[in-house]
Order: sequence, then structure tokens, then C-alpha cells
Amino acid sequence: MNESFELIYNDLSMESHTGATEAEMLDVIADRVEYFLKYDKDLLVSYLYRLDIEEKNIDHAIAESMDDPLHIVLAKLILIRQKQRLETKSKYKVEPIEGWEY
Repeated sequence: MNESFELIYNDLSMESHTGATEAEMLDVIADRVEYFLKYDKDLLVSYLYRLDIEEKNIDHAIAESMDDPLHIVLAKLILIRQKQRLETKSKYKVEPIEGWEY
């Protein structure tokens, strides 16, 4: 796995923030997203793709959300997607393939 992707995944992983409230997780994600919006938008887009956040959902969230700054809007999408991933993982429990643990 790409080292920088692994770092962002670990930062954004809900599993690494067990015990944190949803608001605290959103803050952590929003801070990270804000950083990438300022310093490396291309990498942020790559992460959104790797997290499997659909472009239409991003476009819709940006167009519909006038109340929140962009980094908050994107952080909410990431949080929603991470919750979906956890739900799917618990529903379809399988043994991880070595090297594909995330």
C-alpha cells in the first residue's frame, strides 16, 4: 500500500478513533481535508476516489451545501462513507487477504 495513502487512511479510519464521538471524528477528518485543500488538492481527490466516494455525491454535496465550508462538506461525505464501510465489514465478515487488510 502507498505509504502516504496508509497515513491518511489511518488518520481517517474510524477504527483508529474508537471512543471518539462522531463530532470529534468529523473534526479530525475536516482538519485533514482542509490541509489537503490548501496544499494538495490532487492528492485529496485521489483519496476521495480511493475511499470510493462517488463524484456525483461530491458534486451534489457541494452544490447543495451553502451553510458549511467545503472542507466540512467533504469531511461529512468521508465520515458517511467510512460508516458505510464499517457496516459492510461487520455484515460480511471475511478473513483479510495479506496486504489488503484495510
